[in-house]
Amino acid sequence: MNDSTDKQDSGSCASPCNCDYSLAFLVLRGWLAVRGIVTGIEKFGAYKTIQQPLLDPATGQPDASGALVDVKVKYYALANYSGVPAGLKSKFANEVLLPKFALTAFDHLLGPALIVTGVMLLLGLGTRVSLFVQGLIYIALTVGLILIKQDDGISWLGIHVALVAFALMLAKHNKLTLLKKW
Repeated sequence: MNDSTDKQDSGSCASPCNCDYSLAFLVLRGWLAVRGIVTGIEKFGAYKTIQQPLLDPATGQPDASGALVDVKVKYYALANYSGVPAGLKSKFANEVLLPKFALTAFDHLLGPALIVTGVMLLLGLGTRVSLFVQGLIYIALTVGLILIKQDDGISWLGIHVALVAFALMLAKHNKLTLLKKW
């Protein structure tokens, strides 16, 4: 066996092929991390309507008439948290195969679980475990959508599951990590 084969097999970045796999994993890990973090944070978002003076388009100053317009402003707060959107909660509540305690637990844990697994992925902390947990989350979301016949979201979640599975396959090429073994 020659030296180039040995370097490729050892997982070092001496071979362009291994560097490509490492970079591919890093990009995929980054995407899944950002997806988890931002989706989790969005669970704490809400809109409120505020009134602002109508601006004169020519001058940019408040309109002389004193007219006001309603503007929706997004804000984040712990009090806004909703893991499962209100419109879907009512559909899930009527589903016989989804016990109320499971819906309540999932609703409370979804946002924090996405944020935690996303941060873990971003930092390279327990990468395989966090990927596996994200995969389980996407499977659970898929089951929920199947039960309420929201077929349009199922294929998107299937793509997420495939990305997680692919990331798990590439995890052996993970170069930037805090806990390599997990």
